[in-house]
Amino acid sequence: MKLNIKDSFNRELPSDPSAQNSRRQVSEATHSFVTPKIPSQPKLLHVSKEMLEAIGLDELDAKSNDFLETFSGAKVYPDTKPYAMAYAGHQFGNWAGQLGDGRAINLFEVEHHHKRWALQLKGSGETPYSRQGDGFAVLRSSIREYLCSEAMHYLGVPTTRALSLMTSGDAVLRDMLYNGNADYEKGAIVSRLAPSFIRFGNFELFAARNDIKNLKKLTDYAIKYFYPELGEPSKETYIKFFEAVTKKTLEMIIHWQRVGFVHGVMNTDNMSILGLTIDYGPYGWLEDFDFGWTPNTTDKQNKRYRYGNQPNIGLWNLLQLANALYPLVEEAEPIETILNQYQTDFEKQSLQMMRSKLGLKFEAEKDAKLMADLEDCLLLTETDMTIFFRQLGHYKKGDVEKGIEIIRKAFYKLEEVKSKVLDQWKVWFNAYDQRLQKEEATDAERHQKMNAVNPKYVLRNYMAQLAIDKADEGDYSLIDELFQLLKKPYDEQPKNEKWFTKRPEWARHKVGCSMLSCSS
Repeated sequence: MKLNIKDSFNRELPSDPSAQNSRRQVSEATHSFVTPKIPSQPKLLHVSKEMLEAIGLDELDAKSNDFLETFSGAKVYPDTKPYAMAYAGHQFGNWAGQLGDGRAINLFEVEHHHKRWALQLKGSGETPYSRQGDGFAVLRSSIREYLCSEAMHYLGVPTTRALSLMTSGDAVLRDMLYNGNADYEKGAIVSRLAPSFIRFGNFELFAARNDIKNLKKLTDYAIKYFYPELGEPSKETYIKFFEAVTKKTLEMIIHWQRVGFVHGVMNTDNMSILGLTIDYGPYGWLEDFDFGWTPNTTDKQNKRYRYGNQPNIGLWNLLQLANALYPLVEEAEPIETILNQYQTDFEKQSLQMMRSKLGLKFEAEKDAKLMADLEDCLLLTETDMTIFFRQLGHYKKGDVEKGIEIIRKAFYKLEEVKSKVLDQWKVWFNAYDQRLQKEEATDAERHQKMNAVNPKYVLRNYMAQLAIDKADEGDYSLIDELFQLLKKPYDEQPKNEKWFTKRPEWARHKVGCSMLSCSS
């Protein structure tokens, strides 16, 4: 197994080599060198063929002992120095101070076909930033991260990627519900990739410590490697950098809203400067359409990270990044302008996103009301978001009376759908039909375009939990079945129709299917 190693982050930014694997405060450094914990009996459960090819490997490489040892942490790849990154952050709106990679260890950077990937292991032991944790991960959370990061990519959502999923052979103690009932679970390791894992919190750490020298080094590095089109470092370039990050962040969140994804823990240390979905913990997919739903048990009371609030949290997090970058700019007005533009752009892009979901090509004066009335209808009774939008594609102009029948499959408790609810839906279908009459596309053309933005298959929590339950029994076949299913989320896939269904009743309140904790 031969990789084209490029360790630019490791080489170019200040490190703290003395902090190796010791838990403590680390100063004046972007990272600390760390040695992964050697697993007792690593076993490869699954590998992404596409990501193998992306880093210059093939399926034969994946079967080698070198691959197993390198991506389980059993050995350090020649001429590399693994490290954990230092960052701070706001968690649930409160300043948390130094955080850092508590269970992620960066191995190296690889370049292939002129594209660079940073590779890291999640769950391979403690780092200086583990705080009270052990640095390990368990199989259930690792399966969820592995499947979801790849599923999001095929949905067209900006995301980090996953290369491999392994068990470590070691037992890991976890209190899954934070209720004092800790138990041992199977340990696991995910190898994940991104052009960079730099987060908002990396900048916040230096700004909070008034370490302007290293704040500038980090920002200049980010511009050099990820936003080179912005030009040489200067005050104007730093403003452009913030604007570029803002636009990418908004684009990511619009995609989340489009497919019904709820991140669950949008702390500033979980925000990528590349606008990538990062850190798949207590995430979830909207099943019953509900702006107030959050999958995170820790967020159950305040619902800070609920589905409908994700755009606002994105803005709040960007404000914290702006505060961190301010010492390099020392001028509030251009930053305020960018933040205000985010709000304007969200309204425009959100409306355009909804138009695409409804198969509308051009803008019309009353589109915003049509969308608002639709949301009101979706909230009338428990209605599955994914199934509703997918089924709506079957609607044909002039078929107002058939509208309810077309979406009937999306209602969770059909017998409880009152006539008053159906009447309101009929009013909406009448308005929708009138709007469609203004469109030039045929029903078939519109259906095709709607299917391209409204997925048929998403990684519902109950699906991931089924794979986890089988894996706990030693059967890993469902991991691959779901992996292959989710590579084509917009295709009909007649053989997989069983997955195009509402959440089963048994999963309504089952642990891992309705809400999850941050524990892993």
